[in-house]
Amino acid sequence: MIVEDEDDILNLYRDYLSSRGHEVVSCCQRANNIITNFEKYKPDFCLIDHMVGGRGIGIDTAMKILEKSPSTPILFITAYESMMCELPKHHEFDDKNIRVLLKPARLSEIENSMLNMLIN
Repeated sequence: MIVEDEDDILNLYRDYLSSRGHEVVSCCQRANNIITNFEKYKPDFCLIDHMVGGRGIGIDTAMKILEKSPSTPILFITAYESMMCELPKHHEFDDKNIRVLLKPARLSEIENSMLNMLIN
């Protein structure tokens, strides 16, 4: 599941991952439908843009997802280095499978992170 509000980036991630054989079951653009889609599709993995809608709601979204499914791996992608310092402040994530990639990230780097998180 991809949570991204910029159509061009959303399409890029979806097309790349699909072309590599991954089933992208849901691409969410708006915060109000993320949890609905998560519950509907029950994805194995979530790729979340930290600044969905121009606001830093990626962490809130991740918390809601983890309430529904505590073992779901979540990869945040962000252009804000400050998130590397912000994430450890949220102790809800201490024992969770969560990582952060800084933009710009290569598509292969995103896929490799996703695969590593799924096998760990």
